[in-house]
Amino acid sequence: MKIAIASGKGGTGKTTLSTNLATFLGETKRVVLADLDVEEPNSKLFIDAQILKTHDTFKMIPRWVSQACTQCAQCVEVCNYNALIHIANEILVFPNLCHSCYACSELCPTQALPMEPQKMGELTHWRSDWIDGVEGRLNIGEEQAVSLISQTKKYVEKYFGDDTVKIYDAPPGTSCPMVEAIKDVAFVILITEPTPFGLHDLKLAVETVRAVGKAFGVVINQHGIGNDAVLDYCRAEAIDIIAKIPHDRAVAMAYARGELAYRSVAGFKEALRDVVAFCEAKGLL
Repeated sequence: MKIAIASGKGGTGKTTLSTNLATFLGETKRVVLADLDVEEPNSKLFIDAQILKTHDTFKMIPRWVSQACTQCAQCVEVCNYNALIHIANEILVFPNLCHSCYACSELCPTQALPMEPQKMGELTHWRSDWIDGVEGRLNIGEEQAVSLISQTKKYVEKYFGDDTVKIYDAPPGTSCPMVEAIKDVAFVILITEPTPFGLHDLKLAVETVRAVGKAFGVVINQHGIGNDAVLDYCRAEAIDIIAKIPHDRAVAMAYARGELAYRSVAGFKEALRDVVAFCEAKGLL
């Protein structure tokens, strides 16, 4: 089964839950943790692991061949992302806007826009004593995360079968990268915090997950601070509250040391047990 851990904003504990849950499950099951937050992957910071392989990843970008071009500008018309413009006698290509959809190249009547690979980042496969991990990492300055997220998921599907629990650490927010990360999972765990900011962005995340049509539930991190507004919202919307991770300084201290909190904080481990029990009851594990 594939389970995504997502949030409406950064800093709610998404990676903390992902790394701890994956390793906790890895004590009894085969697990792969895919870090799909490709703009800032950090799962491996908390897990002592050996890198098995690293390879470059590429996206396909059109190259304008002036000798073949008839200046019809059909490529500019069909590009939904404004990645090409027609100025004087030239077609200018803006690689950072290109989504590699191939429309300009395939529809060019004179084949004046062949697609060519351009490096966009790296994909790394690592392994610890308990789990495997796959991480996508965009090059600095690269703006299109969706393609690398897709390639990272394809790697996971290629090398890990149905006997492996697949946990996706999704990008924060509710834009295209988050949607790409969750679109083919069985269940989404939304993690939030009991603050006005946390509630605001939880509502955005709930709206997005519902629009994608995914089953989901909520984990409340830092439970004990703030107020009960998140609890009241979830009850009013009939949203399952999977677990509550208690507000505990020991969790922050473990995080600061790059350690897995469930190994030293009893309340955190109990929350993980609640998550596992919920997933087992839903047939996700």
